[in-house]
Amino acid sequence: MARLTWPGLGATYRTILVGLGLWAIFVAVLAAIQFATPALVGNDGYYHIKLAQIMRDQGLRPVFSWLPLTILNAKAYYDHHFLYHVLLIPFTYGDLRLGAKLASVMFPAFTLLAGWVLLRGQQVPYAGLWSLGFLAGSEAFLYRMSMPRAQSVSLLVLMLVLHVTLTQRYRWLLPLAFLYVWLYDAFPLVLVLVGIYVALRWLLERHLDLAPLAYAGTGVGLGLVVNPYFPNNLIFIYHHLLPKLTDATATRVGNEWYPYRTWTLVENSGPALLAFVAGTLALGLNPRRIDVRTATLFVLSIVFGLMLFKSRRFVEYYPAFALLFCALAWTPLLSEWLRPKSWLTKTLPAVLILGLIPALWFNVQDARASLQKSKPHQRYAGAAAWLRENTPAGSRIFQTDWDDFTRLFFYNTHNIYTLGLDPTYMERYDADLFKLWVDISRGQVENPAQLITERFGADYVFTDLKHKSFLRQAKDDPHLIQVYQDDETTVFQVTGVGKEVDQSSNP
Repeated sequence: MARLTWPGLGATYRTILVGLGLWAIFVAVLAAIQFATPALVGNDGYYHIKLAQIMRDQGLRPVFSWLPLTILNAKAYYDHHFLYHVLLIPFTYGDLRLGAKLASVMFPAFTLLAGWVLLRGQQVPYAGLWSLGFLAGSEAFLYRMSMPRAQSVSLLVLMLVLHVTLTQRYRWLLPLAFLYVWLYDAFPLVLVLVGIYVALRWLLERHLDLAPLAYAGTGVGLGLVVNPYFPNNLIFIYHHLLPKLTDATATRVGNEWYPYRTWTLVENSGPALLAFVAGTLALGLNPRRIDVRTATLFVLSIVFGLMLFKSRRFVEYYPAFALLFCALAWTPLLSEWLRPKSWLTKTLPAVLILGLIPALWFNVQDARASLQKSKPHQRYAGAAAWLRENTPAGSRIFQTDWDDFTRLFFYNTHNIYTLGLDPTYMERYDADLFKLWVDISRGQVENPAQLITERFGADYVFTDLKHKSFLRQAKDDPHLIQVYQDDETTVFQVTGVGKEVDQSSNP
């Protein structure tokens, strides 16, 4: 039977039906997880789907005026998820929240299907069952895949990159690397993946072939230069990645940049860790020398594992690569043991299914439970609506939390905001201004209205009710008048204070 490769021709109807069946299973399981809550998973998805709608209505390069006091101000703006936002545009017709959730089912379903294509392309026995293992390896992986963010499509591209590399269709690396640069700022992973393959092929086969690196490097270079945001993209990449890679800032960023506790990782990704151990065991049982493809997955699993120990966000990669390594490591042994009409050939699929079903069931239930802890999607909707309806267009909002921006932006693009998406974006723009923002938001500045207006150019202040220290200072400041409050938030208007903010930073 013809093997399905990417891009492949001549696939049999049976292969197509198997692929469609697997995709349907992936969609059903991911939908069961996604719709465990009406909310979007995490905060950033609200920003992504809203920006995709703006791109649909205003063009693919809208003027981004909403964060003027950050490195994402209108003059320097770079959409580092540009292609992902383009892919989201078809999901912006109708209810945005529902569209984001549907996209967060479809995109990871295609990613897992690409994993099956990769396994089948490497002639792994029971490739379909192995691919279902993606759903059973890590609850945290399913949680991350359920986010309306670019990581699921990022993993899809890496799956395709690995597939064309292992099948030596190197020319496809150029367009894939090019598109990855436009998709997501994790594009250096393409060079890491291809570089590991080239190095191992040289070490194990004594064959140095730099063509894969040349194609991938050319794709990355073209993606950076032939870019709708060039040269702002290069400046942003420097500012965005430097603090994370070098710990050049003491500023606390999102939790995803910090590691899991060891036992937490065991609890949420135990099967994925066991898959790596099982793959290593298979290497010991196999009397033959390790081949390049298995060695590549082995090293990639280690690399992504180390990255996961550094930052929990890489749980979106490690479980998938650990399972791929395990599958390839066991392939030589299974191919030798699975003789036609042998008892093992007849019973192994049933045994694998019986083992897979409970693991998948419990993993999906844990993922659903994690999603159900998501904050309600209506959070901040009332305050955002009040600001939209009662303030002048373009008036600036001072927030006491940087990560409040995404939800405010989702409901209200009428106003502009102090900072958002990442606190280092303001810190890299103006370190002194950022320090002042920290002091004010923590309630360490008495009578803050004067500075809020003069230094930040803000006419209104938005805060949740957990900022007790700030609220005490606001209560004692005669120039901060409460104009809105609900169960979670309050809005103040700044009155009687002159504005002396540098207007060059305004949109």
